[in-house]
Amino acid sequence: MKRNTIQRSLVLKTVRELKSHPTVDEVYTAATAEHPTISKGTVYRNLNQLAEEGEIRKMDVPAGVEHYDHCCHEHYHVRCLKCGRIYDVDMDYIPHLERAIKDAHGFEFSGYDLMFKGVCAECRCKEEIQAPH
Repeated sequence: MKRNTIQRSLVLKTVRELKSHPTVDEVYTAATAEHPTISKGTVYRNLNQLAEEGEIRKMDVPAGVEHYDHCCHEHYHVRCLKCGRIYDVDMDYIPHLERAIKDAHGFEFSGYDLMFKGVCAECRCKEEIQAPH
């Protein structure tokens, strides 16, 4: 059991308030608004501890930076190919999906992360505005 420090509480509160699947930098920026002396190392360490303890969820993004999710239940995400933001996908979670995999390489599966990709509404709107008519 980890100590419940002011910094840990602040980092957890910040992730929950942002509700945007923030990166370390985004959590750090928001946290320093309330606690200017907090270091990026402290934010990073607390994010990892909170994820290990199941308070938040760490999301590894292929070819990208880690994001953190305040929702810890099993669900899927979509990443915008233009801006890189991550959103929750509104669909039922498929339990034990890994059991349906036909494995020819001898893996013992321990779980999976499913990330859809596309272009968000805001980026599509920007493209429409910038497109020549």
